[in-house]
Amino acid sequence: MLESIRGIEKALAGKTFREYERSWVLRSAVERGIEIISEASRHLGRDLKAQHKDVRWKDIAGIGNILRHDYQRVEASIIWRAVKDDLPPLKEALLDLRNSME
Repeated sequence: MLESIRGIEKALAGKTFREYERSWVLRSAVERGIEIISEASRHLGRDLKAQHKDVRWKDIAGIGNILRHDYQRVEASIIWRAVKDDLPPLKEALLDLRNSME
């Protein structure tokens, strides 16, 4: 999950929403990263998720289904907002979880 988050961050570094929206390659890469994050989130235990209630775990799991099965409805603005608003707290939670396991 952290690798996908870092990849998304790197891909979007210095990019505007307009650049993201216009680039099929960039949108596809970000969406794939989110699919990976979504699927991996399903394998985290409830106890781990309970430690970070500020993370929208259910939404993270659900967005993968939308990207895989309802992709014709995916709007660039929704993915952009998810990346900007939801990935930072998820990244922090994952780093905390990783640190607590070491």
